[in-house]
Amino acid sequence: MRRDAAWTAFFFAALIGLAPFTPAHADPAPVERMEITARPIENFHIGRDEKLFGPLEFVGGLEMTSSARDFGALSAFRFTSPGKDFVGVADTGFWFFGSIARDVEGRPSGIDNFRMVQMADETGKPIVKKWLVDAEGLDVKDGVATVGFERNHRIAQFRLDPDNMQAPVRQLDFLVPKNELRQNRGFETVTRAHPHGQHAGGLVVVSEKSLDKAGNIFAAIIEGPNRGVFTVKRSGDFDITDGAFLPDGDLLLLERSYRLADGVKMRLRRISGESIARGQVADGPVLLTADMGFQIDNMEGLDVWQRADGATMVSIISDDNHSILQRNLYLEFVLHPD
Repeated sequence: MRRDAAWTAFFFAALIGLAPFTPAHADPAPVERMEITARPIENFHIGRDEKLFGPLEFVGGLEMTSSARDFGALSAFRFTSPGKDFVGVADTGFWFFGSIARDVEGRPSGIDNFRMVQMADETGKPIVKKWLVDAEGLDVKDGVATVGFERNHRIAQFRLDPDNMQAPVRQLDFLVPKNELRQNRGFETVTRAHPHGQHAGGLVVVSEKSLDKAGNIFAAIIEGPNRGVFTVKRSGDFDITDGAFLPDGDLLLLERSYRLADGVKMRLRRISGESIARGQVADGPVLLTADMGFQIDNMEGLDVWQRADGATMVSIISDDNHSILQRNLYLEFVLHPD
């Protein structure tokens, strides 16, 4: 399980409009349906049967593979029905859709009806240049998908139609000065604040590792009554890869680090909702840290949803970078109250 050499190769390889507009209509890119083989993951901590990790209880997971060439690079996702149907974006410029299958005890057991389709530009044509369509963050509400892109930094909105994904319908002002955004460290988190909280359900974006002079991570509230730039305190050598608001108004962030000596790590940090405010530095405690002794990989996407019994659920996916040395994982936890 310790693949330091693989991760070294991966990381060295990784180094090498405000107004709405009316898109031109073009023939949509074909939808590619894929068979996904999913191996259940029963234990999060490799070789151990424990289920509780602080306030998080591991439910189950999947290791996903496919013979389809375009499968992988899964960067962000959101459930469109709790714990079942989902939509996501790949950083290779694809949408993906599917459903989580479950066993009789409710644990994830497979992936059904999985398909991918290329993203389109403003003319409706599929985009083939990765630097133009490095999709990293995603929010979905009322049939609209809001996507964060890095390299060519932008926040764009699309009408959500799995069978006919078209050009973006508009771009949003992300408020953070563009010169402050690092090329490959842009907006990884696109999520909505609590609908009844101080930001009235407005969009919040957080960059991966675009730092201000104090070493904190640029972020912004880009909708709602309290629009403005804030920062998230950077803790250790972890970078932010996704986030979602919890029912109580706090922000749950997924973070990742990599060092040659230690390999990859993932972390979940709970950011106080009250600290998310214009001009402030948001911060909060770590809930979970996991290294290569756990079933993790390059963990990139996170969503929070409510189970039928009222439990708050946390789901996480990994991005394999289309490398045979990495894995596409889906992990699921219950987040218990403090």
